[in-house]
Amino acid sequence: MVGPASLLARTAVVWDALDEVLAAGGCDVLDIGGGTGVSAVRIAEQGHRVTVVDPSPDALAALGRRAAEAGAEITSQQGDLADLVDLVAADSFDLVLCHGVLEVVDDIPAALAAIGTVLRPGGALSLLVAQQHAAVVSRALAGHFGQARELLDDPGVPDGRHRSGRRFTVEGITRLLLDAGYAAPQVHGVRVFTDLVPGSLLDAEAGAGQGLLDLERAVAGRPEYQVLAAQLHLLARR
Repeated sequence: MVGPASLLARTAVVWDALDEVLAAGGCDVLDIGGGTGVSAVRIAEQGHRVTVVDPSPDALAALGRRAAEAGAEITSQQGDLADLVDLVAADSFDLVLCHGVLEVVDDIPAALAAIGTVLRPGGALSLLVAQQHAAVVSRALAGHFGQARELLDDPGVPDGRHRSGRRFTVEGITRLLLDAGYAAPQVHGVRVFTDLVPGSLLDAEAGAGQGLLDLERAVAGRPEYQVLAAQLHLLARR
């Protein structure tokens, strides 16, 4: 079994950034594509007001059960990013989470503009996207050299040809945010080494999980390592 520190290494960089935003307390938070509420419940338990928008009624039902078990009050709406301006009021949120959603959105500029509409002035967008270069590395390390070659210059499109949809570079996603009117984002690499380290090593070496966690935090903000990150986390102010 992978230890707790090893599991935390997969998400700690994202939560470190979110906790800084949420430290002010009493925030209104929107989780787009929040699914079963893993992030939403954690944030609600800290005393923030959370709304989840997700297209899946099954996921929202699971969210309701998870929230009830945790004693957390969460508002939910069925819908997706394309419906956002019709589902929630403008200038309603201090923080919007959009994690693993842009990969399958048809019109990214329109989606980012819609999010900007529901953010309050000075509000923050937490964006988590798949990183293009890591897909090449992971396939090459698995021996799928043909697939790695195909992905070198193909970020993917949300048409079913790629299981995970689009992939992004730091430069590409930053430009999209700037063009949509956001301030220059903070950028962190997520899972820079976590997906590359064998689980057997983490199981066998005492303290390896904590060491991996410390390393992930240390390299997250270094641009030279972000090309290895499975995901990019961007925090952008409106």
